[in-house]
Amino acid sequence: MQCSWKAVILLALASIAIQYTAIRTLTSKAFQLCQLPSPQNCGLGGQETEPPFERAAVAGGGCDDYPYFSINATRKTHILILATTRSGSSFVGQLLNQHQEVFYLFEPLYHVQTTLIPRLSHSRTPTDRRVMLGASRDLLRTCFDCDLYFLESYIKPTPTNHTTDKLFRRGASRALCQQPVCDAFATADVNLEEGDCVKKCGALNMTLATEACREKRYVAIKIVRVAEIGDLRALVEDPRLNIKVIQLVRDPRGILSSRIETFRDMYRLWRIWRATGRRPYNLDLSPLTVVCDDFLNSVSTGLSHPYWLKGKYMLVRYEDMARNPLSKTKEIFDYLGLSMDKNVEDWIRANTQGSNEPSAKHKFGTVRDSAANAESWRLRLSYDMVEYTQTVCRKVLQQLGYKSVRSEEELKNMSISLVQDKTFVPFL
Repeated sequence: MQCSWKAVILLALASIAIQYTAIRTLTSKAFQLCQLPSPQNCGLGGQETEPPFERAAVAGGGCDDYPYFSINATRKTHILILATTRSGSSFVGQLLNQHQEVFYLFEPLYHVQTTLIPRLSHSRTPTDRRVMLGASRDLLRTCFDCDLYFLESYIKPTPTNHTTDKLFRRGASRALCQQPVCDAFATADVNLEEGDCVKKCGALNMTLATEACREKRYVAIKIVRVAEIGDLRALVEDPRLNIKVIQLVRDPRGILSSRIETFRDMYRLWRIWRATGRRPYNLDLSPLTVVCDDFLNSVSTGLSHPYWLKGKYMLVRYEDMARNPLSKTKEIFDYLGLSMDKNVEDWIRANTQGSNEPSAKHKFGTVRDSAANAESWRLRLSYDMVEYTQTVCRKVLQQLGYKSVRSEEELKNMSISLVQDKTFVPFL
């Protein structure tokens, strides 16, 4: 008897749901929420939340029973870099990663996606997003709380004795390449290469990583697998956390150009369009439309200043970071309550200024004259592709202060910037 395609889809979704349920069941204690602090339960004094935090009641449970999720008494700051692929988020993440007081994680949600939705896609369907979202919020919450053992549930193969060599981009985090996690490098090592860390440090001990996380005053996580700030409202309002969101945006035309160069197989038809001037009839346009719709919805929410984002939201344009990396970094650090670290300043100078030295060749797109790189997409995209993008993304281009072009000559005239001077003040 043959199954219909609808039955196959339903079976697949049921399988995903069972996997997620099993993961949560195995770690059920982590999701029993303690009561909000009050003079009667935790002895921290009353702390009001506005509006009241919606939480599950735990019969007879107090904060002492669930130490991982007691109120954030020390007020550790949790930094979330919310971005999309090829928007400069790795560069911004590395700025925070250089600071001595920051514990940084690079894309832990990669493991959620590869476990629940094995097929990788930059234009995930609404069903994919719903499956990902609940698991993503749970994992972010536990990672911010330095409970890195929960992350093991999504790492394949499952770590043995809390040790793994499969953590995605482990070498992108200085804290995971230095003591107490690894003895191969000293804290003073500034130019720490990701590959060297993986090679010299060996397998990652998650217990030592957890200890390193708890020693830091700030925990920073970069993600590109959550679409909009509104999807994170439950996390932002969680009184156990002290979240500050940095939403990083970039000109969609620049994102498209970067993806075409980076994901060559996935964007093969786009490259054919660019080379021939003819748009393939079967070209999937959703990667572009999804980016612009997500930006529009998310930025509109953030800039409308809802009460739940007060003191917790800052919008940053990639182009502003590229043109003025040092001053923009200081603005970001002021918003986060971070002092400028010498390591950060040294890293900025080494990674954003033009040089012919071999040491200047670095994987970040902002390296070797970051200001010029910010609009270099104009020399790589054809005018008809730019014109189409401007039509699809017209509203978000206007909202974020990106100018449209009306001719091939205007597009290629690099003496005139397409980035308007526009100030986005953090919602304090």
